[in-house]
Amino acid sequence: MGKPRKPKGRPVSGWLILDKPLDFGSTEAVSKIKWIFKAQKAGHAGTLDPLASGMLPIALGDATKTVPYVMDGRKIYEFTVAWGEERTTDDLEGSVVQSSDKRPSEEDVRALLPNYTGVIEQVPPQFSAIKIAGERAYDLARGGEVLDIPPREVEIFRLSLLGCTPQLAHFEIECGKGTYVRSLARDFGRDLGCFGHIASLRRSFVAPFAEDKMVPLSQLTALESIESDEDRLAALDAFLIDTGEALSNLPHIAISEDQAHRIRMGNPIILRGRDAPLAEDEAYATVRGRLVAIGEIGEGEFRPKRVFNTD
Repeated sequence: MGKPRKPKGRPVSGWLILDKPLDFGSTEAVSKIKWIFKAQKAGHAGTLDPLASGMLPIALGDATKTVPYVMDGRKIYEFTVAWGEERTTDDLEGSVVQSSDKRPSEEDVRALLPNYTGVIEQVPPQFSAIKIAGERAYDLARGGEVLDIPPREVEIFRLSLLGCTPQLAHFEIECGKGTYVRSLARDFGRDLGCFGHIASLRRSFVAPFAEDKMVPLSQLTALESIESDEDRLAALDAFLIDTGEALSNLPHIAISEDQAHRIRMGNPIILRGRDAPLAEDEAYATVRGRLVAIGEIGEGEFRPKRVFNTD
C-alpha cells in the first residue's frame, strides 16, 4: 500500500467573517478564501446569492466542525423590494412572469408586516438550494420545470419598514434558519396585488458574529502584495476569530490541562464541586480559552463528541 496523501495547504483553523461583494457566489468566495489562506479545509455557514452582499461566515480547518451551530443562528438582513414585477428568481436576475401598474401606499405596506412576524409558513423560491427528489431546486428550475415546493415553517423575530416610495420599499428583518427573503418579496407583492421582487439584499448579522467582525474581500486580496509567505500569512491570520466563538450560545466549562489531555484521548472527565454544571445535551470545553471539545454533560461527567486540535 502507498503512503496516505498529505493534505494540501496549512492546518490553519478559525472563522473569517467575510463581507461578501456582489456578483460573487458563496462557493466561489469560499474557494478564494481557502486559496488566499492556503488552508487545508474551508466551508461556509449560510449561502448568500451572487446578487446579495454582506456577512458570509467562512470556517477554516477544524472550525468546519462548528458550521452547524452557526447555520442555526439568527440572521439580520436589509433588503429592498421593487414593486410592479414578479420574476422567476424573485430577484433582479430572473425574467418577468407577472406585472402590474398598481403601487402600494406606505400604510398598505405597514399593515402587512404583522402577518409576516412570528412563526409563518413560507414556500421557498423555485430557484433555491433545497432538494426535490434528490435534486437541487435551482437545477430543475433552470431546466424549465415548474416545481411544486411544499411550504415550511420559518420564524421571523422582527420585521421593520425603513423607508418607502411608490416604486420601492426598504426593510430590515431578523429571522431564523431557513428563511428566504426572496420569498417574502414575492409574497408581499402578491398580498398587495402589485407583485414584487428583491432589488437589493445585504446580510449584516449571523449569530453569534457581529457586524464589526466583517472583513472586505479587497482588504484580504491587498495583502497578496506581501512577498514573504510568512509575513503575508501572519497578516491574514490576524483576521481569524477563534473557533470556539461559534459556540458562544452553548453552555461552557473551563477545564484543566490534565482534563484536556483525557478528552483528547476520547475519554470522559468527572465534573466535581458545587459549581459543576447540570445535565446538558451539548456544551463545549476550553482550556486556557482554547476550544478542546463539544460534548454532553450528564451524571457528573463531560463526555466528548467532537474533539478539536488546538495544540
